[in-house]
Amino acid sequence: MKKRVENVINNRHVDTIAFRKKFMKIDRNTPYNQLPPLPPNIDVESKKILKKVASSHRQLAELKGIANTIPNQTILINSIILQEARSSSEIENVITTNDKLYQAFSSSQRSIDPQTKEVLRYRQALWTGYNRLKKRCIFSTNLSVELFQIIKQTNEGIRTAPGTRIADGRGRIVYSPPEGERVIRDKLEDLEKFIHNDDGKIDPLVKLALIHYQFEAIHPFTDGNGRTGRIMNVLYLVYKKLLDLPILYLSQYIIEHKLEYYRLLRSVTYDKEWESWIIYILDAIEKTSINTKEKIARIRDQFNKTLEKTRKELPSHVYSKELIELIFEQPYCKIQFIVDKGIAKRQTAGVYLNELERIGILKKKKVGKENLFLNKRLFEVLKN
Repeated sequence: MKKRVENVINNRHVDTIAFRKKFMKIDRNTPYNQLPPLPPNIDVESKKILKKVASSHRQLAELKGIANTIPNQTILINSIILQEARSSSEIENVITTNDKLYQAFSSSQRSIDPQTKEVLRYRQALWTGYNRLKKRCIFSTNLSVELFQIIKQTNEGIRTAPGTRIADGRGRIVYSPPEGERVIRDKLEDLEKFIHNDDGKIDPLVKLALIHYQFEAIHPFTDGNGRTGRIMNVLYLVYKKLLDLPILYLSQYIIEHKLEYYRLLRSVTYDKEWESWIIYILDAIEKTSINTKEKIARIRDQFNKTLEKTRKELPSHVYSKELIELIFEQPYCKIQFIVDKGIAKRQTAGVYLNELERIGILKKKKVGKENLFLNKRLFEVLKN
């Protein structure tokens, strides 16, 4: 009878023989300084991959189109990006609730728990990266460093100390990334060159899969590599003009297929199984595009219903399209937001929000010393 060992990465049992076969090609205890540059020396556009590429591109193009039907793009920026921030952080066991996150994003309170703060920093990093890319369309090591520094609130940069090892839940080493700052920087420089090589030989969605693996394999930072890499994914789609806004919600797919995600990353490293990894990322893009399209359609539907309800039930001096757009920019609204938008002065703004609560659109909640007003319809769409 074969001896059994526990593989805690996947929380599964595997045969010792299979485990050894998987990891014997590269010593998992030795820094992988020989990590080869991209592209891999194999066919990364097999028939199976190209078939998946076509359907992924179609869904992504439809997502880009439907996003442009939202009258106020801030609605997507603040709602879907916050969802991405929460899910991406959850992959790294940084957990907060939707309600805590939305309250913290909207309120002036200072007593925010550390997990929620870290999720909000992810959102800040994603938005910062998007703005940097729009001003200067260059994917660089410096950009990834800046994202990492925002997420982790640190002045550190590329790893310099030796000894970084990736371990499973039992402390067993499963991978040793490249070591030495010069080595790491050289590999990041090679990755930059690959990203900016627009010779058209590899489809951009396939390139995204290659880039994401390579960044995670280089593992340039002491922490936050996964979150930084996932931000780089969606920014790459914006860079390639496949999206106008960074709204592809990939992290939820990874959460739902987390064991497969880590298994396939390791399979590329130790067995060069690129096809399965590429198809995984393409499927993530396709399924996430479909889900995000549906979410945007529901937001748009609830926006229109709210618009109609307020037009019918509120006095003309209270109702305005600008006001309804504002309460859909994020789940919680407050008086200051209305004042800052120039819609009304403070006292009048309070009246508007109370009227929206009276007809069942908003729900008042005391957070610290201020009143926040929850858009119930938007919240239900986002949490589902």
